[in-house]
Order: sequence, then structure tokens, then C-alpha cells
Amino acid sequence: MRAQTKEKLIQRLRSYRNQPLSALLCILVILSAVLTFSVLIALIVYILFKGIPHISPELFAWEYTTENVSMMPAIINTLIITALSLLFALPIGIFSSIYLVEYAKRGSKLVSVVRITTETLSGIPSIVYGLFGYLFFNIFLNWSYTILGGALTLAIMILPLIMRTTEEALMSVPDLYREGSFGLGAGKLRTVFRIVLPSAMPGILAGVILAVGRIVGETAALLYPAGTAATVADGLMSSGRTLAVHMYALLNEGLYMDQAYATAVVLLILVIGINALSGLIAKKVGVKE
Repeated sequence: MRAQTKEKLIQRLRSYRNQPLSALLCILVILSAVLTFSVLIALIVYILFKGIPHISPELFAWEYTTENVSMMPAIINTLIITALSLLFALPIGIFSSIYLVEYAKRGSKLVSVVRITTETLSGIPSIVYGLFGYLFFNIFLNWSYTILGGALTLAIMILPLIMRTTEEALMSVPDLYREGSFGLGAGKLRTVFRIVLPSAMPGILAGVILAVGRIVGETAALLYPAGTAATVADGLMSSGRTLAVHMYALLNEGLYMDQAYATAVVLLILVIGINALSGLIAKKVGVKE
């Protein structure tokens, strides 16, 4: 198998004999892919090597204490904030994208302004969203540190990502699908929800996967709106830390470095599990030929 791959690579390089620039670009692309993959593997191996030996049952106790440094409250808070953020951001993001692609006039100034705005918001650092959430939810609305404020802050942060990925997924659906549906007598709304959305669902779920990954790994945007309470939030108006914030707090204190690495392993497994589950759902709900 390796010999065949090596032979194919040699044949491809020989085909570039008369095109030295193309050969150089091909080599640079291959080296970039190998370097990226190597860095990723190195990070995963380092986290697993440093964290797995320190995983113990005490880290999964229901209540956090300075003796067990349990991460279970943070895991539960992470799931709650992730669900709330998607609950707020998904309907707005998907419906906005449907309007921009299916209902708004193509080439209109409104569509251009919205696209530029979403792209601009996507590049804003997460700490800026955290400061906005603190000023608006904690101070202006007088909510103090709350799970709800943190979830709303993250919903605002991932909204541009969901809008852009959903818009690209809808635009990738061929117009022949729409024309065929209209030709069979279906209306606009029925065509969108029965033909276009199922066809674009894998792309939409890809955006959801990226959004979930950003939510689970976010720290700066949650420090100020949600706080760092090491307990399970007993309501939406209570403070609570997520798994990423929990790991940051342990590293910042400098007293629980081993437990912080163990938390990193759990966080890595959680992200991989969510991505795998989302990919499985994408295959199940995708349009079958």
C-alpha cells in the first residue's frame, strides 16, 4: 500500500517535469498537510500523555471541593450552556440564511450589508463578546453572573458562523431542485422545507459542529457573563463554570496542574464525541439518492 502511494507520488512529480512551478507548489502543499497533521497528532499525544495518568474517580464526584477538584459540575454546566446557546442561535441563524438565499433579491444591497456584517462579527475576538455580555447582561440588565447571560453571549458569538455556513449550504443546492419542485406545483415554503433544507442539511450540521466546538472550548467569552462558580447551576440565573473555564481556573491557580491536564483529556474526548455524533446525524438526515 505504501509502495503504491509512493509510486503514484513519483509519477505525479514526473508529470510536473516541464512545469517546475507546479511541482514546487505540489511539494509545498504536501509538506503543509504533513506539518498540520503532525502538529495535531503531537498536541493530542501530549494532552493524553500528561492527562490520562491523573484521571481518577474523585474528579467525577458530584460536588466540587478543594480535595477532589471535581469536574462533574463543569461538565453539566457545559452541556447546559451548549444546549441553550444552540437553542437561541440556531433558529435565528437558519431562518436568516433562508431569507437571504431564498426570499431576498439576489444582488440586493441588504444581502451585501448582512454578509459583510456577519463576516466582520466572525473576526471579533471572543474577549470582546465577553465584555459585551458583561456590560449588557450583568450591568445593564442587572443579572449578575448567570448561565443565561453566558449562553446568550455565546449565541451572539456563534450566530455569524451558523449564518454563513447555512447560507453556503443553501447556495450549494442546485436550482434544478427548486425548479423541479415548482414544476410539480409545490409552493415556495414547501420547496424550501421539503426540498432545499434536507439537501443542505449536511452543510448546516457542519456549521453546527463548528459552533459546538467553539462553545465547548470557549473561555474568554464566559469569564465575565457566566462567572466561575464551581457548582452545578441550580437555575438559569445562577453562576457556573464550563469545562474550559474550569481548566483555565485550575491552571491559573497553579495548584492543580495534574487535574488540569486530566480535564483537558475529558474536554478533548467530549469534543471528539460531539463531532462524531453530529457527523453520524448528518449522514442519517442527508438526502438519500
